[in-house]
Amino acid sequence: MRHFAAPGAATPQVKLILLDQASLDWGKDPARGWAWPWPRTVYSAILDYCQRCGAKAVGFDVLFTEPSAYEVSDDEALAAGIRQGPPFAAAVMPSDKAGVTNWPAGVPAPRLTVKGLAAWTDGAAHPATRSEHWKNAARASFPIPQVATNATLLANVSDLPDGDGIFRRATLLRVFDGRALPSLGLAVYLAAHPAAKMEIERGQLRLDGQVLPMDNRGRAILRYRGRSQTHQTFGAAAIIQSELSWKEGKPPLLPGTNTFRNAYVLFGFSAPGLLDLRPSPISKVYPGVEIHATMLDNYLAGDFIRPAGPGWVVLGVLAMTLAAGLAGTLSRKPWQSVLAFVALLPVPVAAGYAGYALGCWWPVMDGEVGVGLALVGAVGVNYATEGRQKAFIKSAFKHYLGPDVIEQIIADPARLQLGGEKRALTIYFSDIEKFSGFSERLDPPTLTALLNDYLTAMGAIIQAEGGYLDKFIGDAIVAFWNAPLGQADHAARACRAALRCQRRLAELRPEFQQRTGAVVKCRIGVNTGDVVVGNMGSRERFNYTILGDAANLASRLEGANKAFGTYLMVSETTWQQSGGKFVGRELGRLRVVGRKTPVKVYELAGLPGEERPAHFAAFEAALVLFYAGQFPAALAAFEKLPDDPAAKSYAVQCRALQAQPPADWDGVWSLTEK
Repeated sequence: MRHFAAPGAATPQVKLILLDQASLDWGKDPARGWAWPWPRTVYSAILDYCQRCGAKAVGFDVLFTEPSAYEVSDDEALAAGIRQGPPFAAAVMPSDKAGVTNWPAGVPAPRLTVKGLAAWTDGAAHPATRSEHWKNAARASFPIPQVATNATLLANVSDLPDGDGIFRRATLLRVFDGRALPSLGLAVYLAAHPAAKMEIERGQLRLDGQVLPMDNRGRAILRYRGRSQTHQTFGAAAIIQSELSWKEGKPPLLPGTNTFRNAYVLFGFSAPGLLDLRPSPISKVYPGVEIHATMLDNYLAGDFIRPAGPGWVVLGVLAMTLAAGLAGTLSRKPWQSVLAFVALLPVPVAAGYAGYALGCWWPVMDGEVGVGLALVGAVGVNYATEGRQKAFIKSAFKHYLGPDVIEQIIADPARLQLGGEKRALTIYFSDIEKFSGFSERLDPPTLTALLNDYLTAMGAIIQAEGGYLDKFIGDAIVAFWNAPLGQADHAARACRAALRCQRRLAELRPEFQQRTGAVVKCRIGVNTGDVVVGNMGSRERFNYTILGDAANLASRLEGANKAFGTYLMVSETTWQQSGGKFVGRELGRLRVVGRKTPVKVYELAGLPGEERPAHFAAFEAALVLFYAGQFPAALAAFEKLPDDPAAKSYAVQCRALQAQPPADWDGVWSLTEK
């Protein structure tokens, strides 16, 4: 930041009045005898001079939180100076410990509307995170009424350094009692432009059409202009003497009346004893008011440093880290490793310099740590026998076992034994419709290629949703969730995977039809329940798989789709455990082959938030009539849905039941085939 610090186009528009050590000594002179704190009539003279010399607005980085130690007339004189002077921004000190907890009754509400303020602060009365805590101040110290009621705007003068105590950023906005307190730098601009419009959007503040980037604490990265007093600076003593000379008709110390013409003026302290010096990237001792001046300068010039997007940072750091890891891994000799360190460690620093030159804040240490760790790690890998052995195990078993199981074997080889555990899983069964029919027409290479493409596409989706691919049985897929690693949302993951598989197959269907001459569709059944899961088989050869009634039911539900003309059926247990937020409908109550207990089933049709098909409501109303045994009415209702395969199936069932009414109707549809 020191390397690139230079005055900008707007630097001449920002001027400073500093109460420096020379001014403090001048005030102590016996001819004046001003003890600290100075009488407030002195500040009134400064405001009069700013008005005389054409300042656009003035901001005081001074807290007038207590009445004057002199007389009430001293505060009244300051109030008159504020009233008669240029637009004025007065300081407020938000804090966690000192000050009031509510906006003072006698202080006017700020004449400043910030669109999106409530959404940005989340209305948090008791902030939970450090960022919210900083944005929403719990307390604040306000100036005395004479100042607060006459000021054009109240401004925040508190700020937060970076983790190492350096002020590289400045807070654009803080909130107290639901009201916005712009930082002093922005407040001076707003005081001069009362019609200015402010809006907070995600990650940025928009002021009069200009976008100011900020982090989640409302801070922006400053572009420092140079050493202290890069902005034109005047000592407070010179200003006061000039104003007094003007009033007495004497030649002023500062000639002319254009000193502050069309400029924004900030007043603050630089005398060491007044304790308003801050560590900055430019200097360890930097007047706090100059940080506010730098912020105003950056806004006027429109050149705040913008943080690099998180995605770009991740990609950049990843690229540097991968390059370092690859270079380190390929460096088999010591001199090659040394060369890799010398060549690659400076790259993140160079990226930081290049980013700053382009107005972008690129984090150096993220890349530096990544490159350093990658190089050290690569050296370790090159000499680590254990790492080579693990790589061999993964390579040898990756075609037979899931990656999660391989990791568990590596961590605990004792798991390579027979045995299992009882656990609630969500089980997925799928099968291609009429596969035997069209597979007979295909030659083996074509059929094999089709199955490989189909199973690869479906398997990738299942694994992406965290599922474990148990096995492929010809064209059938068996998968499950919540094992070997626990997943609290296993039912929702399975439902999402099933929907994604159907949609992916729909995308591939035209290509598959062109290759096979057949329309390729698959039926899916999903169920949630307790099964035994573990390593099962012989002592010489076994597989991590499942066994139990819940798995059998999932298989039966896949086949039950044929009865309804549907392609994605889930059990009531799965529907409930998925949260019931997916788009779907109740299909009926079934008694599947080989199982006496009936089960309620649902058809999945869409992801949460998607639009529900219009005919579902009519189908469900007809289903209620079917459950009640009102077969003529149910038949009429189902026949009104000629394009719904499930409704057609129910119409056939209603006609059969109407012809031969059951003696004891329980609303359950008993299937006679798998």
